[in-house]
Amino acid sequence: MKTDLHPKFFAETNATCACGATFIVGSTKEKIEVEICSQCHPFYTGTDKVLDTAGRVERFKTRAAAASKVGKSAKVNKLNKEENKQKSAKKDK
Repeated sequence: MKTDLHPKFFAETNATCACGATFIVGSTKEKIEVEICSQCHPFYTGTDKVLDTAGRVERFKTRAAAASKVGKSAKVNKLNKEENKQKSAKKDK
């Protein structure tokens, strides 16, 4: 086997974000600089903006809500059919 195949691992590497936040992480690099982190990313901070063109997001939400209603009613109908089958089977006995 080859010796010294893997790079040196630094257990306490400073990762610095462009926003100024610093984190201590493990890495094969001594110093890491990133552009965005969990403290400044819009998804994690709740400041994300949805760019909606032609009401697509609203249409999706209404279709998803309608589909969930249909799915629930279909399950209820299926359960009712099974119960009716069981009742008719008991009557036949």
